[in-house]
Amino acid sequence: MELAQLRYFVAVVEEGGFTRAGARLHVSQPGVSAQVRRLERELGQRLLDRSGRRVTPTETGEAVLSYARAALAAVEGIRRTAEEFSGLLRGRVALGLVPGAAGAVVDGFDAVEVLGNFHDEHPRVEIALSEDTSERMLAALLRGELDLAVVGLGAAPPPGVSCQVVLDEPLVAAVRADDPLVAQSVSGGIPLAALRERALISLPRGTGLRGVLERACAEAGFAPRVEFEAAAPAVLVRLAARGLGVAVVPSGAEDGAESGAGSRTGGGLCALRITEPALNGRVALAWRTGGPAGPAARGLLGRLRAEAPGRPAP
Repeated sequence: MELAQLRYFVAVVEEGGFTRAGARLHVSQPGVSAQVRRLERELGQRLLDRSGRRVTPTETGEAVLSYARAALAAVEGIRRTAEEFSGLLRGRVALGLVPGAAGAVVDGFDAVEVLGNFHDEHPRVEIALSEDTSERMLAALLRGELDLAVVGLGAAPPPGVSCQVVLDEPLVAAVRADDPLVAQSVSGGIPLAALRERALISLPRGTGLRGVLERACAEAGFAPRVEFEAAAPAVLVRLAARGLGVAVVPSGAEDGAESGAGSRTGGGLCALRITEPALNGRVALAWRTGGPAGPAARGLLGRLRAEAPGRPAP
């Protein structure tokens, strides 16, 4: 049994086909197929079901998959450990970000600046950035596909994931100044129930903020009517400014808002605190409990944790 065979088998399962696996591994499709068939012959079991449009693991293949991943991870760990003892920090760090996180500056913390400084000090480390929903990134962390992630937290992190909260802001309803909600507000706030029949503008499902909103509405006995979605709070606010609905965003996303009751933004919006219950949106730096396997990822995690504001998530 060869490591290449295990690597090809895992890639086919994750990509759902031989062609996509070959493209990922920079190997021809026939080469991938031949290696996987050799593995199946050696084990005496069929590992993949090739009958559908998408290749899927058989029952045996599903059982073998976790061992194949563990073997590949062990080999990678050996390589990284050897590099660590050689005194050279090198390797690859996969970092996931919620959309807009890279450009945000929170309490003086600038993620781009931290990444740039880290790369200047360790030019042999490749930092691979990707954007996705928090739900998918947390799952990717647990699978080992990401080393670190900046995610929105709708609830406590899943078992196996540790977090440091870097932003914890109340959620507000951003509406046009002539919206009836402004007249209904008391001391700049409205109860969550006031949004029951309203068209809402929110981040997509799988984001922490959307999870907070949906869970609170369910506990209040209704489902939110989300009619517009966008990946960045700034876009949600612009949609609200056009009168397309009520944007549920973290406080401060309504650019130019002043503090106080019924805060008005420079664009003619009002930011109304959501009360009864009060809702908060949290953004956190997340990693697998116990820390990343590689020295490069551990080094970057240490740098981010040292420079980021916040506290551990519950």
